Amino acid sequence: MKKILSALFAIVLVIAALFAAQHYLIAKENAATGTSGSSAKVLNIYNWGDYIDPSLITKFTKETGYQVNYETFDSNEAMYTKVKQGGTAYDIIVPSDYMVEKMRRENLLLPIDEKKFTALKYYDKRFLNKSFDPGNKYSIPYFWGTLGIIYNDKFVRKSEVQHWDQLWSSRFRSKILLVDSARDDFAFSLISMGKSVNDKNSATVQAAKAKLDALMPNVKAILDDEIVMYMAQEEAPVGVTWSGEAAEMIAENKHLHYVIPKEGSNIWFDNLAIPKTAKHFKAIYKFLNFMSEPKNAAQNAEYVEYATPNKAARKLLPKAITGDKQFYPDDQTIKNLHVYSDLGPKWTQIYNDLFLEFKMTNH
Repeated sequence: MKKILSALFAIVLVIAALFAAQHYLIAKENAATGTSGSSAKVLNIYNWGDYIDPSLITKFTKETGYQVNYETFDSNEAMYTKVKQGGTAYDIIVPSDYMVEKMRRENLLLPIDEKKFTALKYYDKRFLNKSFDPGNKYSIPYFWGTLGIIYNDKFVRKSEVQHWDQLWSSRFRSKILLVDSARDDFAFSLISMGKSVNDKNSATVQAAKAKLDALMPNVKAILDDEIVMYMAQEEAPVGVTWSGEAAEMIAENKHLHYVIPKEGSNIWFDNLAIPKTAKHFKAIYKFLNFMSEPKNAAQNAEYVEYATPNKAARKLLPKAITGDKQFYPDDQTIKNLHVYSDLGPKWTQIYNDLFLEFKMTNH
C-alpha cells in the first residue's frame, strides 16, 4: 500500500543504489570464488519504500552475519510482475492481502515452514487466519491499517464526518481530497450503499460508480502521496486516506483527526511472504523470526508509524500510541471492517476502467 513521503524519495533512492552496488560486488565475488547464490550469506528483500527501520537491518546483519540487499517497489502490481517474470531472486516480499491471495493461487509463493518460523505465538489472533490466506500458510502479517476520513478541526466538526454518506453533503463542495486508488474509492462508495467492497455484481458496481460521479463536485483533487502534504498544509479540510498516511499528516498538523466511519471500512494487511524465487532459506527464517521478536517489532512500528499485528510488541509501545483509537480501533470497530479479496483479472479491469472513466470524465 503506498506509504512514503515524497521528501524521503531521494534518501530511499540513495540507499537502494548503495544496496544494489553492494549486491553487485557480492555477486561478483561469489562468481570469482565459485560460491553459489543459495549458500552466500545474503538476504534479498523486496519491500515498499521506507517501510522498515534501517537500524534493524544493520542490527540483523551484525547479529547474524547476513548481508541484506534491499530493493523497493511502489505498488503491489509492480512487485507481482517482477516476481512473476522471475528475473530477480528475491527471498522476502511484502504483498498486501489481496495480492497474497492472487500470488498463492498462481503458485508464486512458497509455504511458510512452521518448524522454522517459531514466532507466530507473538501475533494477535484477530489478525491471523484471514480469508486471503487461511491458516497463514503463505504469509505473516507485517503491518495493518484502515481506510478512513481525515479532517481539520479548524474547518470541520467531528459530527460532520462520522459516516461515508456525509461526504456527499453540499457543505463540502470542492473541499475533499481522495486517494488515487480505484479499489479504495470504490470501497467507500460501495460501503455507503450497504454493499461489499468485493462486489462483482455489474449493476451494483455501476451504481457505485454513479455515486462516485455524484461526489465529484465535492472533490478538490485525486492524489497519490501528495495528499499527506496537502492535508498537512491545510490545502483542503477533508480527505479520504489510509491510516498510515493519516498518522503522518497528524504528526505535521495537530488540527487533523482520523475517523473510521461507523458503518465500516476496509482493513488492509501488508504481509511478509516468501516468493518462489527464494534461495537463501536459512537467512529467510532468521529474518522472519528476528523481525517478529517483540522488541524489534515494536521498534519497527514506532519508526513506520503503522499499527503492528504483533500483540507482544504492542505491549512494549507507548500507551499514547496503542491507546489512540484512530489507529488501534476497538474490537467492535474491527468487526465492522472488510478485507479486500482478489477480484480476478476480469473484475480488476472493470474496476480500474470505471475508475479511470470517473477521473477523466469529471475533470
